[in-house]
Amino acid sequence: MTRSKFKPWLWTLLLWLAALIVTVINLAPSLKGMGFVELVSTPSPEDSRAVLAHYSLLPRLAIACISGFALGLSGMLFQHVLRNPLASPSTLGVEAGAQLALGVAMLWFPALLGWDRDVTTALGGFAAMGIVSIVAWKFNFQPVVVILAGMVTGLYCTALVTLIVLMNDHYLAGLFIWGGGSLNQNDWRQVTSLLPKIALSTLIAFLLVRQLTLLSLGEAAQGLGVKLQFVRAGAFAVAVALTTFVVSAVGIIGFLGLAAPAIARAIGARRIGDRMILAPLIGAALLVIIDQLVQIYGTRTGIALPTGAVTALVGAPALLILMLRRAVPLQSTTEGRSILVASRHQGVLLAILLLLLVAAFMTLFVGRDVNGAWASQSGAMLEQLLPWRLPRLVAATSAGVMLALAGSMLQRLTGNAMASPEVLGVSAGTAFGLLCVLYMATEPTYLGRLTGGFSGGAAVLVLLFLMGGNAKTGNRFLILGVSLGALLTSLVSIILASGDPRAISLISWMAGSTYGVNATTAVISLAFALVGIGGVMLFVRPLQQFALGEISAHSRGVDIRIARLMILGFSALLTAIGTLVVGPLSFVGLMAPHLAQRLGLIRGAPHLAGSALIGALLMAVADFIGRTGYFPWQLPSGLIATLLGGPVFAVLLLHSRRQIMQH
Repeated sequence: MTRSKFKPWLWTLLLWLAALIVTVINLAPSLKGMGFVELVSTPSPEDSRAVLAHYSLLPRLAIACISGFALGLSGMLFQHVLRNPLASPSTLGVEAGAQLALGVAMLWFPALLGWDRDVTTALGGFAAMGIVSIVAWKFNFQPVVVILAGMVTGLYCTALVTLIVLMNDHYLAGLFIWGGGSLNQNDWRQVTSLLPKIALSTLIAFLLVRQLTLLSLGEAAQGLGVKLQFVRAGAFAVAVALTTFVVSAVGIIGFLGLAAPAIARAIGARRIGDRMILAPLIGAALLVIIDQLVQIYGTRTGIALPTGAVTALVGAPALLILMLRRAVPLQSTTEGRSILVASRHQGVLLAILLLLLVAAFMTLFVGRDVNGAWASQSGAMLEQLLPWRLPRLVAATSAGVMLALAGSMLQRLTGNAMASPEVLGVSAGTAFGLLCVLYMATEPTYLGRLTGGFSGGAAVLVLLFLMGGNAKTGNRFLILGVSLGALLTSLVSIILASGDPRAISLISWMAGSTYGVNATTAVISLAFALVGIGGVMLFVRPLQQFALGEISAHSRGVDIRIARLMILGFSALLTAIGTLVVGPLSFVGLMAPHLAQRLGLIRGAPHLAGSALIGALLMAVADFIGRTGYFPWQLPSGLIATLLGGPVFAVLLLHSRRQIMQH
């Protein structure tokens, strides 16, 4: 074996040596003085140290090895078959789909769980992978489409899980804890159940090594007798099965399936056979190291963090590093000029949208009575209800206006039709900035929260443009935003999992609840929305020039640097204010500009005004559904908007393909 071939194995050995050292540091105090026979034999109930070691510490170590191995192999299979180094169980939505299936089964089909929980999670994982495959197939599995479709599918599944947990918290209170990826064990049953399934799946994967090697030749492999569809389907089946087995046993372990194969390639594993061995071994070592560090941290601080959420802190930076090294050939899905034609009646369209918005405000008079029946309120009853209904509706629609304007500006500035505050991670940055303020100030004021949110969102945009280099208008810029948002979201999740009361107060806001909005917040939001509408009109000309490209904008007298800085700052400010009202995930910033274009409001001021009106209308509808859909309980408006936005996102992706084909 040459030196270059030996190098990957040496690095893997060193990683396992690090895992061994961390494990010894963590377990040595608990296992001190105990021999091998005492560890493996059934301990006496009176010996608490032996019971803890035999039934908790050692099974947890074993489950970490098995789960990390399975996710490493799963990620490697996804990446090889899709020829996409960004593919993984997390980025393809497989883990979130499995979690959704488990939640649905727990609530409505408990008999499935009694029969076989693995089958339930497998159904969810295969369903999520099927949705992603259907969308990506229409684009010949272009990397950016696969990742965007996967991440949005995962986000949509997570939103559905959040919704059913909020509606049935007394049944599903533990689902979020399990979903965070907990490796805690009480005996060896989970290990003995998971090990043979992973072993069988691994054997099937290695039986496909020859076919997977030929798969690297692409269509030329068909000439060698390889049936590409069957090989891909078989590899997908094994990868999804490995993922869902792990999710069923321990929950979601974020981004490990992305990081392990990326590390295997980075240390020099080139052949498919080598990667199929090294990626699982690296995944197992990484999960052992992370889990042992989590246990050490928990022992010293008393705070139990979910291992799966902490693991995302390894995977999300790996995604960023891959993008910064330009290791991913991201074809554009939205290049080329749009064939959409501007409407001749743009004024009429804007007037109709305004009338629809006014009609949406008429829902203030409609609701449910004490018996849950639909009723129209007036007189004294309406006077009692308006102080509750009007502020939240005004705040929600104002937030919709601001997020829609921010999304429209970002799409025109980057030249990417899929850019928005939610997708680019600006909303996640706002959430992280707000969380920082909550930790620094005992009772943060609205101005303090706004400053923190604005700082976080602006920092994300600045980082994106610094990391993006010259690719400020491509899909690489988009994936950078997605990965940076995933990193910040994982940080927020870890802080939320700490149980700190300051973090707990953020949970309802993260879901997008407007239930606690008061008149002051509503007036401030409305004022900022009106200022935003007026201010964004100052950027109409430079935005139109940016839509034609930076070179064209510069040749027409636009100061690129100053204009970009002002637009980014204004977008961050609008995002921060809107996100403070409806949470970080609403998809209004993505949907509203596209819907305005589909109506024929394409250029300049009409497009911005149409986007603002559509954003307000979407949030008004979401607020009404949230107020009446599950009466007497209130559903978060931001969460409802997310559920409305997922299908729209898929339609926009498919429509963008038709535009290219027709152009």
